[in-house]
Formats: sequence, structure tokens, C-alpha cells
Amino acid sequence: MAKLAVNIDHVATLREARGGVQPDPVLAAGLAELGGAEGITCHLREDRRHVKERDLSLLRQTVKTKLNMEMAAEPEVVEIALRTLPDMVTLVPERREELTTEGGLDVAAGKDHYAGVVERMKEKGIRVSFFVNPDPNLVEISHGCGADVVEIHTGSYSEARSEAQFEERFRRIVDAVKCAAGLNMGINAGHGLNYTNIRRFESLKEIDEFSIGHSIVSRAVMVGFERAVKEMFELIKNF
Repeated sequence: MAKLAVNIDHVATLREARGGVQPDPVLAAGLAELGGAEGITCHLREDRRHVKERDLSLLRQTVKTKLNMEMAAEPEVVEIALRTLPDMVTLVPERREELTTEGGLDVAAGKDHYAGVVERMKEKGIRVSFFVNPDPNLVEISHGCGADVVEIHTGSYSEARSEAQFEERFRRIVDAVKCAAGLNMGINAGHGLNYTNIRRFESLKEIDEFSIGHSIVSRAVMVGFERAVKEMFELIKNF
């Protein structure tokens, strides 16, 4: 059965729109777990545009399932991860001007650096995931760097505008997932998935976990956080 990890970044984004203390991403994480989430994901960006170090610290103290910290492989953030000890870190690319993470990690260009980060994390017992575009070659390089997990970037699939595009882009995801399965890696998927386009993934049994944030937070504005998470959990629980 595939698991659901809820990304609470956009709760923090809404909080920062007014510069106050509400809504609280830590409270949202608790409601997500009540709704069936089996993991909580947050991205501590270098510019701290949404999630703050205080949020991360409180999440580490309160998350009952699994805490996954998305992060750039930059020295300051690496040190924070090593102090906080999340259950897993997911290495992602990061650009200051982007609205959200665009594209997967360029593992080929930075494999020595990423391998070094993996080694340091594993010394502390932290699992490491690489967020990569759906390409078997990138999956193989991630495996060579020591990554335990690959999270397949589903953004291109989610942005498809025709059935032909959906089919072709989903096929790329299938190829990457099959490659990771053959290497005995953990397999996650996320970015742009919503209550409709996730249904196609029911046939892809190798995926261990879906990481979903924006669509759940958007739904929660209308129906409440716990219910929004529960609805997504019900969709994927038999995948």
C-alpha cells in the first residue's frame, strides 16, 4: 500500500503572506497525521521564505510518523539537518527566484558533492532521497551516490494538457520507477499531483510514497485540513 506524505510548506507560505503566526504549519502537520498521512515533508529554504528553523524544530518534536526535510545540499542547511536529525532528507535543487522547486536535482554535475552529503547524513542515521527528473540514468547516478530513495519529479506529467502528453510523460515515470525498483531503492513521487491526476498511478505498484502539498492545502481552504488529507489518503490507500 502506498503511503501519503503531506508537504506543509504552503501552510507556511500563507502565514508569511501576512507576516504573522497563522496558519501554523506545525498544527497542520498534526491534522495531516490525524487525516491519515504517514509522513510530513517540509522544505527549509536558504532564504527561509516559508518554513523557518523554529518550525523545523517543533516538527521534529511533534511529528509522530516520519519527518522528511527537503533541502539544498548547501553547507548551512546540511549542518541544520545534522543537528535536527529528521528521519529523512530529500536533496532538491533550489533557485532564489523560483516560486516552487523547478525540475530535479542535477546529480550528474554534482555527484561527488552529493555523495559527500549522503555520507554525512548516513553517519547520523538519516536516510537520504534525491529528487530527480524521470530518467533512468539519473536514478542510476543517484544510486551510485548512495541515495536510499529517489523521489521521481512528476511536475511535467502534472502539467500535461492532452491525453497523449499524459501517456508519454507517464511512460517516462514508469521507466524511472522500474529502474529504481531494479536497484532496490525506495521510490517516492511528487510535484503537482492532485486529486485527479494521481489516479493513473494506481497501476504503478512500485511507488512507496506520494509527497503532496499544494493540492491538499488548496482543498483544505474549502473543506478543512484533516478532511482534505483524508480524501487524498482514501484515493491512494489501495495503490
